[in-house]
Amino acid sequence: MTTYGTMSFHLETERLILRPWAESDAAELRALRSERGKGTDTLDRTRTLIAKLITATETTGIALLPVQRRDEGDFIGYCGVIIGRSALEEPEIAYELFQRAHGRGYATEAARAVLDAIAATGRSRLWATVDAGNAPSFRVLEKLGFERDRVSTEESGEVVWLKRSLP
Repeated sequence: MTTYGTMSFHLETERLILRPWAESDAAELRALRSERGKGTDTLDRTRTLIAKLITATETTGIALLPVQRRDEGDFIGYCGVIIGRSALEEPEIAYELFQRAHGRGYATEAARAVLDAIAATGRSRLWATVDAGNAPSFRVLEKLGFERDRVSTEESGEVVWLKRSLP
């Protein structure tokens, strides 16, 4: 079995800081998730989700990290890698930003930092799964060099699988 290094959990870019979760992120994460239009979780449920993310990071050595703007210091979303629909050996990149932060290149900037961090662990491939209608996510992934692999059908509809080889 191949063992991989642990991903860095503190990433900085020109405009962004990606860092570990804190319980104090619960209200912002709850607000972000409510933008999906599928209801709003309770604060307790959101705190439980954060606790699960922290535990997953400790057990897997990979992380989904809060993203904040460097100058403003505000939470604008998250970006990182998860097992998701994939495997620990070839994890899946995931990101979600507040709508107010869309269209400014933040997702691409954060995802590029995550890509470098996961490549540094020794992995050779990274996956992404995107709802077929999510054009902005496809643009981000295209800029990062992901290529379409296949389409699967789930309860929520068609999901496009993309992959990227890592250096």
